[in-house]
Amino acid sequence: MTTTLKIDFVSDIACPWCAVGLGALEGALSRLQGEVQADLHFQPFELNPHMPAGGQDLVEHITQKYGSTPEQQVQMRQNIHDRGAEVGFAFAPGGRGRVYNTFDAHRLLHWAHETGTAGQQHALKKALLAAYQGRAECIEDHAVLLACVSEVGMDLATAQTILQSDTYAADVRAREQFYLQAGINSVPAIIINDRHLISGGQPTEVFEQALRRIAAGQA
Repeated sequence: MTTTLKIDFVSDIACPWCAVGLGALEGALSRLQGEVQADLHFQPFELNPHMPAGGQDLVEHITQKYGSTPEQQVQMRQNIHDRGAEVGFAFAPGGRGRVYNTFDAHRLLHWAHETGTAGQQHALKKALLAAYQGRAECIEDHAVLLACVSEVGMDLATAQTILQSDTYAADVRAREQFYLQAGINSVPAIIINDRHLISGGQPTEVFEQALRRIAAGQA
């Protein structure tokens, strides 16, 4: 018997650990085929909601935000790249270069959730992560965002209209506030059935064990 679990994946495209966490979650769900089925929703969280147009140099940004040295950052980047390889995600070899505002990407993900076919929001999330984290593309550039939309088969004209307006802006901000008020202050945060929280880019085994345990309790 298959148990369906509602999974809210709260994350930001700007977060490399979110790419790792998603890959690990997907791996766990693959292992649990026949036992667990996911009702998966991607929820918005901005690590840098006030990032201006044009972004900021990544090394400068991390130094200012976390106080880490360039040497520490090199080691952190290697750790992230290694973890990505474990779950099948290839990060850009030289890193992202710059940190950008991701609000428009979140608006498109909200649109995909509201109007897309089954799996399209998931596909768009992966396309956005691949563009920014995998190829170091400028994720605030509308051409990059539209290429991701095209890749997953969604309507380009509608996406362009959304990007040229403030459509879904209030919805995204409301969702962000909901999770902030719920105590989420770092991502990825994976919430199962509105009750169980798995924090961070955990290994596949951790997700597998947690999901199996939650499913068994629900059965």
